[in-house]
Formats: sequence, structure tokens, C-alpha cells
Amino acid sequence: MDDTPTEILIESAARFAALGHPARLGILRFIVQGEMAGTPVGEIQAALGIPPSTLSHHLSTLAKAQLVRIERRGTTLLYRADFEILQGLSAHLWENCCVRDPVRPSTKCCP
Repeated sequence: MDDTPTEILIESAARFAALGHPARLGILRFIVQGEMAGTPVGEIQAALGIPPSTLSHHLSTLAKAQLVRIERRGTTLLYRADFEILQGLSAHLWENCCVRDPVRPSTKCCP
């Protein structure tokens, strides 16, 4: 996508929508807590108790939103968080923090 403000908003909205389901948010949190090399899909399924077909749907949604990356090692699928995308999504929320605050219009009040 372009880096125009409208495209950035559309992209961010799609990513937030992907996180809008409790199962997907839980899956992403589990993956973020895993090894940098990736978390095997079987480990995600065992830990969260989500049926395989449902888990596949949720992982596909997260991958389509570019929140996770998929790597195949033999017969194993590994999922890892795209930390750059996640940090950018978080930064999008904090961008221009407090700029309309009459007390602190020229300083950022947020991290």
C-alpha cells in the first residue's frame, strides 16, 4: 500500500479489525511470548485449545493483516510476530498525542 494518510488509516483499521476477535488477540499474545524463531502451530493449538480448523482461520486472518509471518520447516508451520508492524500499529495510536491539549500543546504526554 501507499504511505498516504488515507492508505495508512485503511491499513491500520484492517490490522485492528484482525485483532478484534478475542481468539486472535490471544493467539497473537501467545506468539509474541514465544521464541523469535517462531511458534509451531501445534504448540499454539495445544496451549489455547482452539480446534485446528478454527485456529487455521484465525492464523490466516492474522497473516493476511501482516501481524504474523509464517515459515514452513519440513512439515511444521512456524508463526512469529512481525514486531515492526506491531510497533508501527502501536505508534499509530500514539502519533500526535496530546497535540490538542491547551496545557501542553507542544509536548508529547505519551511514550
